[in-house]
Amino acid sequence: MEFIIVGKNIDVTPGLRANVEEKIGKLEKYFSPDTEVHVTLSVEKERHKIEVTIPVKGSIIRSEQVSNDMYISIDLVEEIIERQLKKYKNKIIDKEQAAESFKREYIERDYQDDDDIKIVRTKQFDMKPMYPEDACVQMELLGHNFYVFHNAETGMVNVVYKRKANTYGLIEPEI
Repeated sequence: MEFIIVGKNIDVTPGLRANVEEKIGKLEKYFSPDTEVHVTLSVEKERHKIEVTIPVKGSIIRSEQVSNDMYISIDLVEEIIERQLKKYKNKIIDKEQAAESFKREYIERDYQDDDDIKIVRTKQFDMKPMYPEDACVQMELLGHNFYVFHNAETGMVNVVYKRKANTYGLIEPEI
């Protein structure tokens, strides 16, 4: 695995780098040797945050963990990613495309899939064209943290969502 480690408001010391490579390196048993692992370490006040992103063909495996100690955050993120890999194995590996990103042992091994994703409700609703700002207002009126709408500017289906610090995001499809 190839590590790309960056720090925001924190110096990535050799000890910290070694700990990241050791802990996240445990995931090496799942991935091919040329897999890139993007790690961002950041500190804000007492929050020690690690973000790990592993791009593989057709998917992105990602986790972010926050604690009051960076070493604890590193341990937590490794456990979460390993759990994701086992839980969603059949969903993230498209035998034709993504298989080259993973080791054969991981692909061939069966993991217990006790938490199947089940859609239990389907909603249909009329989508009248509106601007993203109006969609944000509608989302707030409904008390939701996201809202699907037909964008009057682009003619496409978009999603607005509530972010931390009372800001908003807009998801637009790539054409």
